[in-house]
Amino acid sequence: MDKTLLIVDDEPEIVELLRLYLENEGYKIQEAYDGAQALDIITKNQNIDLVLVDLMMPNIDGFQLIKKLRNDFHLPIIILSAKSEDSDKILGLGLGADDYIPKPFNPLEVVARVRAQLRRSYIFNNAFHKEIKEKESTRVVVGDLQLDLDSFSIIIAGNPKALTKTEYKILELLMSSPGRVYTKQQIFEKVWNDYYLGGGEEDNTINVHISKIREKIEENPKLPKYLKTIRGLGYKFEKEV
Repeated sequence: MDKTLLIVDDEPEIVELLRLYLENEGYKIQEAYDGAQALDIITKNQNIDLVLVDLMMPNIDGFQLIKKLRNDFHLPIIILSAKSEDSDKILGLGLGADDYIPKPFNPLEVVARVRAQLRRSYIFNNAFHKEIKEKESTRVVVGDLQLDLDSFSIIIAGNPKALTKTEYKILELLMSSPGRVYTKQQIFEKVWNDYYLGGGEEDNTINVHISKIREKIEENPKLPKYLKTIRGLGYKFEKEV
């Protein structure tokens, strides 16, 4: 199962009982007898997957510990406490605990709650990493240039430059297929979403926007290395520079 749990309780008998049941389920167990010791273990051991914490403890109590953990770590927290008043439950959960089990408890229920919290954490982490990957995919990268599809900007060697809506749409089209030549008709119809009739006005509109883009992305706009003109055809974005 390869999951490590931290039991934080100032009653050794409870720690030993929980250890017995949880190790029987295949979990690795760390133990602490006050909040300060728990913080030290979690700070030094980044592999803690879940914390079981009592509320009434010396040095740093459970409430303080939960608050500190939520500021710096993302991991499931289950409260085990003889304080069964609704106000204590509301405060503990409000500070960031994920579950609350009153004492005395059934150890098998604790095992079941641990399983449930680890399962939720697994689902959440998978969703989080998926979101990060999707976020990463919102950038089109060619050479030293990154087109940020969220902020509508072009990032050049780490420095962002704002784009107009039209400039962004042209770059998105060209950078998404580097090396491909797009005719002026294709560019106009995809970017302006209108029919290309062919003529000076439409061609001039495209030329002006290409020129402005080059001023933003090229070291020397008159000798572009990224956005190339293909005479008689149109434009392309170089694959490699």
